[in-house]
Amino acid sequence: MTTSPGRRTRGIGLAAMFVTWMAVGTVQSFADTDPSNPPNPHDAQPERPSISTHAWTVAPGWIEIEGGTEFDNYPGHVHGQTAPLVAKIGLTQRTQFEVATPIVHAQQLHIAAGDLLLGVKWRLIEDAPVVATLAVFPIVKFPTGSTAEDAGTGTTDFGVVIISSRSLGALSLDLNVGLTHRMGHDDLAPRNSSLWTMSFGGPLYGPIGWGAELFGFPPTSGPAGDRAVVATLFGPTMKVRGWLVLDTGVIVPIAGPQPKAIYAGVVYNIGRLVP
Repeated sequence: MTTSPGRRTRGIGLAAMFVTWMAVGTVQSFADTDPSNPPNPHDAQPERPSISTHAWTVAPGWIEIEGGTEFDNYPGHVHGQTAPLVAKIGLTQRTQFEVATPIVHAQQLHIAAGDLLLGVKWRLIEDAPVVATLAVFPIVKFPTGSTAEDAGTGTTDFGVVIISSRSLGALSLDLNVGLTHRMGHDDLAPRNSSLWTMSFGGPLYGPIGWGAELFGFPPTSGPAGDRAVVATLFGPTMKVRGWLVLDTGVIVPIAGPQPKAIYAGVVYNIGRLVP
């Protein structure tokens, strides 16, 4: 199937988004919590708005929802819009189940649901000397989004993200390395892809915080292959309540076919789902 440059670039962007979902949280790291004063399970743990994720998990039996919107400006006056939606459910003290799908502003002003992603984050180690708090995040993505409507990649993806999280005083640092292998047609997304991220977050003033990230996608091959991408992301966050956090900001490309973008979103810890 032949695709236009705009559609092809957007397909690569959708594929990259599914390697891992979202973001570094600007809330205090659980690693700094006094064991005699455990964290409130109702406090939100944002995985928005960046490409990476942190090692922490929602409390067992609790559910948290993340949603947002992103407006992309590709070269050649090609525009894209996505609204990622994520639900996180705590399974144990160290594991969390995630289900996610984007709502895509597809061709001809049509709104369509994208591919479905399922994953389980598992925190293996806490406060280790070198790797700090280490987690693994295996992911499976199913081709539920329509390729005809430019809402999916048409591939079944198997991926894993290795996560290291630590605190540097009042700051949080999250490092991610991810790999993805895809099964199916490779005209919209490369057969194999990878990513790396370095994310920071911290307080700014009162309920206002900030998040910043440097991320990249190494070059890929095949019909949908492309050059390496390096970009940065930054913006403020606002903790309206412990269970409600807002974010906004911009994505600025440094190298490669990464579009300029603006984003905004919300993280809402709904509460206990089961006893």
